[in-house]
Amino acid sequence: MELSIGKLINEFSKLPGVGKRTAQRYAYKIVEMKNSEVEDLIAALVEVKKKIQHCKICGNFCENEICHICSTRSEEVICVVKEPKDVVAIENMGIFDFRYHVLFGTISPLKNISPTEIKIKELLARVENVTEVILALPTDVEGDATSMYLAKLLKPLGVKVSRISQGLSIGQEIEYADQITLQRAFKDRKFI
Repeated sequence: MELSIGKLINEFSKLPGVGKRTAQRYAYKIVEMKNSEVEDLIAALVEVKKKIQHCKICGNFCENEICHICSTRSEEVICVVKEPKDVVAIENMGIFDFRYHVLFGTISPLKNISPTEIKIKELLARVENVTEVILALPTDVEGDATSMYLAKLLKPLGVKVSRISQGLSIGQEIEYADQITLQRAFKDRKFI
């Protein structure tokens, strides 16, 4: 295989969920595209890398210092998620009016991820005017451990702590849940 197309296949295969065959399809599609289309794709990649940053309040992706959600919604309820992509999944339901807090991971002793390596300290700094914290973390061992850890820290602060219902399959990531399951999980959330 030619060096340049081989390099492109290799780069595409680094993306999550992209195997060698899909990477090959992407690479060959790029080769077949008009130069102007490739330039538009390159420009979009460069632009997103230059403009996208983390919201200073919640940690979600945005183009300004503070995201649209944090600048327009009440701070009374915070929904804690593992990754920014979880915010998108929950927002797509369009039925809730709360702010978010992105942890950027979950506690995992097996992966050497301790509570100090995720954004727990930043969450605790935000709960002064908060009435409820909803834990919308994965239903795996790490998500459970993180939820229990956060509940222990938040309860003494006088904040109601709830966890989305276990309507999600064990080990299922929030971003892959269908909207009906996710809506039910939020509606049936349990206070811890």
